[in-house]
Amino acid sequence: MSYLNSLFSLEKKVAVITGGTGVLGSSMVKALSNAGAKVAIVGRRKDVADELAKEINNSGGQAIGVSADVLNAEQLNNAKKTILDRFGAIHILVNGAGGNMPGATIPVDKTFLDLKIDDFQKVVELNLTGSVLPSQILAEPIMTAKNGCIINISSMAAYLPITRVVGYSAAKAAISNFTQWMAVEMARKFGEGIRVNAIAPGFFLTEQNRTLLTTSDGGLTDRGKAVINHTPFGRFGKPDELASTLVWLCSDGAKFVSGVVVAVDGGFSSYAGV
Repeated sequence: MSYLNSLFSLEKKVAVITGGTGVLGSSMVKALSNAGAKVAIVGRRKDVADELAKEINNSGGQAIGVSADVLNAEQLNNAKKTILDRFGAIHILVNGAGGNMPGATIPVDKTFLDLKIDDFQKVVELNLTGSVLPSQILAEPIMTAKNGCIINISSMAAYLPITRVVGYSAAKAAISNFTQWMAVEMARKFGEGIRVNAIAPGFFLTEQNRTLLTTSDGGLTDRGKAVINHTPFGRFGKPDELASTLVWLCSDGAKFVSGVVVAVDGGFSSYAGV
């Protein structure tokens, strides 16, 4: 293996990814596996996780599906035990679980006064606590070994608050802050062997936003047009375009990188609109 290949190899590493059954999550699972990692796919839809794991195993990789809700400590502890029993260690945690719900958004025909605070709290809990709690539990072996990395998933909504999605924007801004805080905490308490970073995807078509951004005939909605007009590349991202950034942040190639949020966005976060 060449020096460059070894620098970005994840061979002999065990990676755990929550939310690994969605469009972006499954792409990240495959990226980690293709880089040589053994992968545990953690999520509520175990049947989907098992199917993805089967696909990876049939292709020569090693993967398992593990059932757990990222907001349930007991389930996460059981998941950790399952992963350690199977693979013996955890070196990488990707906190990929997240999402939104209609009650935490402000439609064009409503105002902030119509926000459903219960739904707002649920969205913040899913996206923020749903990364903090798995970091406490699934990354515990990383802290014990004083070696490994945690990758959080931020958003363009953390750079520039996006209209309507008030709960999601608040939660993702908190994720970026938590990433920096956690990077300092890990280094000061456990040493330089633990790194914490985040990826902020631009606009990618997923199960949740497809109907919001595109029409049934494949065209763009008004909101979709607004996104594309604000993206210098003039298109949505492709799921596999997250792969190289994820692998880099998880590998020795990023050995001196911690506390950063890397935008993969086609220039969205750099464009002022004029």
